[in-house]
Amino acid sequence: MNAPLRRGRDGTATRVRIETEALRLFAEKGVDGTSVRDIAQGVGVSEGALYRHFHSKEELARELFLSRYAALAAEICAIDATEGELDAKLTDVVTLACGLFDAEPALFAYLLIHQHDHLRHVPEAPEANVVAAVERMLRRAGVAPARAPLASAMALGCVVQPAVFALYGRIEGPLRARADVIARAVMGVIGSMRGG
Repeated sequence: MNAPLRRGRDGTATRVRIETEALRLFAEKGVDGTSVRDIAQGVGVSEGALYRHFHSKEELARELFLSRYAALAAEICAIDATEGELDAKLTDVVTLACGLFDAEPALFAYLLIHQHDHLRHVPEAPEANVVAAVERMLRRAGVAPARAPLASAMALGCVVQPAVFALYGRIEGPLRARADVIARAVMGVIGSMRGG
């Protein structure tokens, strides 16, 4: 919920700073380990100013997750809407995910580590749901509807597990440098799920 207009400012810049600092802290310390005071101090605003943008830390955490998760799902849907073979689309999705990890590790860590707190609140629509977006892409490419949920889970696992290892220092360097290898693994999994 946006703050009302005051003195010619709409608070958008402050809201963005709050979200950026909250993501960093949530990824580093967890939602439970982060206080409203921590976020406010990191941004350089009072706790009251933070509450003008978000009613609670939990609302902030949920909104951050849902909005960022939906943005990723929308990008996957845009890739799916392009012309081309499934292998090229899967490579583009893997490259997108690896690029997100490299560019915004705090966001990726937050989405990954806190998904269990928020996934039940994610709409079913593919445009807002990463799993549904991948599943729809696979069904459109010939994966049987009964197999699509498992195929999408396995494909996402091929991307997520290397990201987990990178988060914890088990894989060094940019994840995007490994996007082709990860994409080939995803294609192998999907190839085994197509047909019958």
